Amino acid sequence: MSGNNEALFPSKLGFCNHVLLLTGVFMMRKALLIFCLLLPLPVMAQLPDFTELVEKQGPAVVNISTTQGGARNPLAQQFPNVPEDDPFFEFFRRFTPNPGAPREFQSQSLGSGFIISADGYAVTNNHVVKDANRVSVRTKDGEEFEAKVVGTDPKTDLALIKIESNKTFQFVNFAKSEARVGDWVMAVGNPFGLGGSVTTGIVSARGRDIGNGPYDDFLQIDASINKGNSGGPAFNMNGEVIGVNTAIFSPSGGSVGIGFAIPASTTQDVIASLKDSGQVTRGWLGVQIQPVTKDIADSLGLKEAKGAIVADVTAGSPALEAGLKTGDTILKAGGEDIADSRDLARKVARLTPGKPVDFEIVRDGKPMTVAVKIGKMPGEQANAGSAPAASEPTSLDSLGLQLAPADDGAGAKITDVAPDSVAAEQGLKAGDVIVSIGGAEVTSPADVRNAVSKAGKSKVLMLVRTGEGQRFLTLPLKKG
Repeated sequence: MSGNNEALFPSKLGFCNHVLLLTGVFMMRKALLIFCLLLPLPVMAQLPDFTELVEKQGPAVVNISTTQGGARNPLAQQFPNVPEDDPFFEFFRRFTPNPGAPREFQSQSLGSGFIISADGYAVTNNHVVKDANRVSVRTKDGEEFEAKVVGTDPKTDLALIKIESNKTFQFVNFAKSEARVGDWVMAVGNPFGLGGSVTTGIVSARGRDIGNGPYDDFLQIDASINKGNSGGPAFNMNGEVIGVNTAIFSPSGGSVGIGFAIPASTTQDVIASLKDSGQVTRGWLGVQIQPVTKDIADSLGLKEAKGAIVADVTAGSPALEAGLKTGDTILKAGGEDIADSRDLARKVARLTPGKPVDFEIVRDGKPMTVAVKIGKMPGEQANAGSAPAASEPTSLDSLGLQLAPADDGAGAKITDVAPDSVAAEQGLKAGDVIVSIGGAEVTSPADVRNAVSKAGKSKVLMLVRTGEGQRFLTLPLKKG
């Protein structure tokens, strides 16, 4: 008999048959055969080995500690839970030396970062170094250096620091291609101040909006991220940084496998601007926009609910100068498709001020192209800020509105809204002004009544001006 097991048992089926024949259990052959076939096969595939990646890229990841100083009343510092009107406050005051003299105090925060150049530039989160009087960086081998904050960007929660040393540092590079859902990822950081720690997982999702800022576009990863990991890198298997670990979702405060990282593409743009000027320069279009919902798409005759509809155009803006109008639906910017209003805001912010860009739009049902010379975002003014989204319509018996001429003569002012009407459900309230309806400009309450009576659709598109700006909404119509 040959000693080659593969030749003797060329398959699991053959092995099971051989065993059954030798034991002579013919009556139960079928049942035992099924049992044998259900036995697990040896695991042939192996999980990736991260050891070389850790050894190679680990030295470029640093621990960051900061201190914030200030003056504080010593009583409040030593007895923070004793209010000043409490009888015991006077007791504590008498036994505190120089109770009225403010004292210097220091608080400390811990985070992570990673070096991106040989001369010591490093990336971290804005919230790690915010309001810091002193920034200290500790490397993997235990060396400690002072660092200065070059610039921060609260809108993306990114910061650039410079290690104050003439030493040549090991550094890492950003990924050249976007991370894909399912890609392996390794997170490195300083969780709970324990020092360099490594966790692994995969990219769970892309394009997450977690309400952190106007340009949210996070990668979701399931590699464990905890307090102190903020600002650390997320690596792909090539040792490239695909994201900056920034936030977690957790009911308990610890990792539950839902972490968020700022994509490398966003980080590179912001960091380059911070290094160049200490601040971020963003493109500015100067429109108020909102997503194109299915109802709005139906009202405009669009085939798909995508793009961003212009709810208002800012005075003196590049959009106004180029001829963009309220009601225009922007489908592409610079040849790139626009998914929704947030997508447009992110894309416009990344455009270079002074550069002409073609915007493909739909106006009154007709496609056209408008060239806009992108401006520089003025101060903290949001660029393509999203207007409040219209709520979903429901069936109704009437609009439930009482109208009067607008104070400035343009539009129809809402003076009262029936509590149980669809108008109330859509968020309309007294003081709002109907600017247009069905694409036609409104100059009086009569225009609204005529437009509703002539509407041949089950829904009517309405542009409303509120105290927060302008927004489109759709109201369903029911004819009696």
